[in-house]
Order: sequence, then C-alpha cells, then structure tokens
Amino acid sequence: MNRAGPCRVVTGMIRRRLIITGRVQGVFYRNWFVAEMHALGVTGWVRNRADGSVEAVIEGSDTSIAAAIARAHHGPPAARVADVTVRDDAPAEPLERFAKRPTA
Repeated sequence: MNRAGPCRVVTGMIRRRLIITGRVQGVFYRNWFVAEMHALGVTGWVRNRADGSVEAVIEGSDTSIAAAIARAHHGPPAARVADVTVRDDAPAEPLERFAKRPTA
C-alpha cells in the first residue's frame, strides 16, 4: 500500500512548456539544454519535434525558471534561436530529474 499518496505537491515550484524555433536541431541543442538545466537544478525534459523545433517542459523555482528561459534564447554556439514560446504547463506527470526524450 502506498501511503505517500498519488502525487507530491511542492510549493514554490512552477512549470513551463517551451517551444524553441530556429536552427535548433542537429546543433547539440538538447544535450546542451540538459546540461544547463542540471546546472540550474531544474527538472523536466527536452525533445526534438518533427517540425524542426525543440520542445521542453521545465519545473523549478521562479528564479531558476527565469534563468532557464533566458538560456533557452541563446542555445549552444552552433544554434541560431529564432524564438522561444513560453506557456504555463499543468503538471501531468511527476518530474524528478532532467531528461532528453526521443523526437515526437
């Protein structure tokens, strides 16, 4: 029997969904983003999308999420980020680390 309950609520954490467009595939963007999110202590995931963009779900404190969004606008040296769309994201799954996911 699981006495911990169906989900864990952490106060002070926010979650955002990012869509990053531009030259962001084939330039090490996802691996770079994973390393950057680990450095910030952010949980979530990142993946390529079939339309050539990169999608990420990030969760952390206000400060770490603001820093993550700022970094997403720059990307690794070979990337050319055109835009980063940011939306609120309702928790649909628990996030315990930052991971790279397959293309969707």
